[in-house]
Amino acid sequence: MRQDHLISATDLSREDIEAVLDRAAEIDANPAAFQQQHADKVLGLCFFEPSTRTRMSFDSAMKRLGGQTVDMGPVESSSVKKGETLADTVRVVEGYADALVLRHPSEGAASMAADFVDVPLINAGDGAGQHPSQTMLDLYTIRENAGLDDLTIGILGDLKYGRTVHSLAEALTNFDASQHFISPESLRLPRNVRYDLHASGAQVREHTDLESVLPELDVLYVTRIQRERFPDENEYRKVAGQYRIDAETLDVASDDLTIMHPLPRVDEISPDIDETAHAKYFEQAHNGIPVRMALLDSLLSNNE
Repeated sequence: MRQDHLISATDLSREDIEAVLDRAAEIDANPAAFQQQHADKVLGLCFFEPSTRTRMSFDSAMKRLGGQTVDMGPVESSSVKKGETLADTVRVVEGYADALVLRHPSEGAASMAADFVDVPLINAGDGAGQHPSQTMLDLYTIRENAGLDDLTIGILGDLKYGRTVHSLAEALTNFDASQHFISPESLRLPRNVRYDLHASGAQVREHTDLESVLPELDVLYVTRIQRERFPDENEYRKVAGQYRIDAETLDVASDDLTIMHPLPRVDEISPDIDETAHAKYFEQAHNGIPVRMALLDSLLSNNE
């Protein structure tokens, strides 16, 4: 990639994306060849929000490249509880690491933090903003199962607060992909995201009903309704459980439909889908290793 940081999917061209995905495929095919690729490097993990897959896969990815990680640990036991600012935190951790991974509840936090450091910084989620490394493993999974061109994808669920949705939708504008967005009216894509998609040449097709569009989809990307993002619990209850995919739902779907989910799921995908050929969400999670190895390799090599 050409950038020193990875903050938003809007930073990525088709060339950038394909370079990382190609590198990830090389790593996936022969991980042993990359075991000492960055043996002298340390990755700093700064997570101000809970994480399982992203934190652990970055930790594993760095170690599989031969490097080490240092972890800020829970916010409750860090100097953030003493009033330390984000700018000061990243400037301190920069002194301990060759690259940083930051997750923060405030939209725009990663962009701001990147202004204060001289090492590569990867946005691992900034509130309801962006999650570009998740997008890269999503694109890798789509490419492996359905291809990225001549693609019809449906994105279902919380489109308002879903940062994985915002990043993926923007990245897909680099490809010949037809995007359908399915959500309750109250959880539509934010106006600024719709504007950016239109500006990138995408046609934004919005629906409230999945069944009407499901038969034409190559990929269905399901997201949970994010309770923690709602300012009003009553508003959450109005939409909770509104969409649920089960085996019966798929009666009208293509036999080749790929079902994805960034996880964690709550009840939006029934466990009876898990053993079908459609389910790719655990494969998707596992793809976080080669893809994040490729991202780290690219950014650390560029920084040298």
